[in-house]
Amino acid sequence: MRGLVGKTGIIAGGGRGIGAATARRLVAEGASVVIGDIVEEWAVETARAISAEGGRAVGVHLDGTSASSQAAIVDAALAQFGGLDFYHSNLAGGTEGDIDILHCSEEVLDRSFAINAKSHFLATQAALPVLIDRGGGAMIYTSSGAAISGNPLQVAYPMTKNALHALVRHVARKFGKQGIRANGICPGVVLTEAVAQHLTGDYVNAVLDALPHRRLGKPDDIAGAVAFLASDDGEWVNGQLWHVNGGSLLRD
Repeated sequence: MRGLVGKTGIIAGGGRGIGAATARRLVAEGASVVIGDIVEEWAVETARAISAEGGRAVGVHLDGTSASSQAAIVDAALAQFGGLDFYHSNLAGGTEGDIDILHCSEEVLDRSFAINAKSHFLATQAALPVLIDRGGGAMIYTSSGAAISGNPLQVAYPMTKNALHALVRHVARKFGKQGIRANGICPGVVLTEAVAQHLTGDYVNAVLDALPHRRLGKPDDIAGAVAFLASDDGEWVNGQLWHVNGGSLLRD
């Protein structure tokens, strides 16, 4: 990708899965990264592995639902690498107990909003002033195909991911003239460590049978899309929601 050499970014939720793959890809493209995760050990381990291969990465604790924690990871990027050029807000979860509207508790709904909407809101509040002061940069958010697929088995998670879509478009519209690009990526079924441990073989086979592709997603598939959006090659992409899903949702 053009224009990633020498840039600095934050990967929230970067200890494992999509975030870890993205951190590795961005460093391979020449960027420096601060990796944040609610499980600090995962972030530190991933950063250590990248550093052992000659890359520039540090791992820190991040509670994405805390404004002070979001501010701290931005401060870490400034302290460690002297700036901030992009922020990949890759936080998702809270699906335990999330079933249909008649059986989803208020507690589950609140947890889902905190993880899947509030965290991205707080990340934007923390990073945006720094990006604007720097002359521009990229906010890249991980959403989900579940936001538009009409999932009969979940209600809170798709609702909160739709809230994230509104944030993407707000940031793009409001701050585009100040050099800010805001985009979201909506993965299909990606076999991360967390996903793999919750899916049965029969479910995986059923999804694959319905997919117009030869395999399910890999974290590297999403990492490539993030790298493009963070790079100068993605300079004219703004306010978009990219469905990276192997064709599971076919839409304009």
